[in-house]
Amino acid sequence: QVQLVESGGGLVQAGGSLRLSCAASGSIFSINAMGWYRQAPGKQRELVATITNGGSTEYADSVKGRITISRDSAKNTVYLQMNSLKPEDTAVYYCNAVDGYRRVIRWGQGTQVTVSS
Repeated sequence: QVQLVESGGGLVQAGGSLRLSCAASGSIFSINAMGWYRQAPGKQRELVATITNGGSTEYADSVKGRITISRDSAKNTVYLQMNSLKPEDTAVYYCNAVDGYRRVIRWGQGTQVTVSS
């Protein structure tokens, strides 16, 4: 099994920055890609960014230019660097791991990001 542990959420003022981390452990050989999603109160969970083992990335239009996903293979960790944060970025952020068939293997427990205006 794969385990995912997220960290780095918190409260920040608009225009500020945060870096989220998602550390994978366990059967990491089964992971083909990892991603970050977010869910605001009363809204559906939405894609923020994904990154494959080969380093290919994908971003939601709403975060392009402000948020960067990266990975440290040696640490089995994926990062989400969030800059120029806006109140509408407030949400619980979840990371996930996906296998080679694009099936979700595991979701993390989520970390709260709150951006004050």
